[in-house]
Amino acid sequence: MKGTKLYSIFTGTCPVCHTGKMYQSKNAYRVSETLKMHETCSHCNTKFKIEPSFFYGAMYVSYAVGVAFAVAAFIISYFFIGLGRLHTFFFITGVLLIFLPVIVRLSRNIWINFFFKFDKDKV
Repeated sequence: MKGTKLYSIFTGTCPVCHTGKMYQSKNAYRVSETLKMHETCSHCNTKFKIEPSFFYGAMYVSYAVGVAFAVAAFIISYFFIGLGRLHTFFFITGVLLIFLPVIVRLSRNIWINFFFKFDKDKV
């Protein structure tokens, strides 16, 4: 799968070389380090922040990713588990809170992959 945008998105690696890590901490649930990124790729020196406030655009992606998680939680809780509407609401809220760090990182990964593409010469 290396060489595809999905590889970079799901592994949190550099969108250009797919080798260097974008985040300082591999664990997204370290709350103080969830958003801490390296300035450049350790392998190919790609600068991750193209301009100041570059990742504000990831908020729009975050909304779509959050909706996808919420829809999945709704389908699982309402149709498969058979919870009522109120309990389904609480289930969706819990899923979104639990997966918040993952949603934030996925959104950033998707956003940066809009602007960079894989370069096999930099691997």
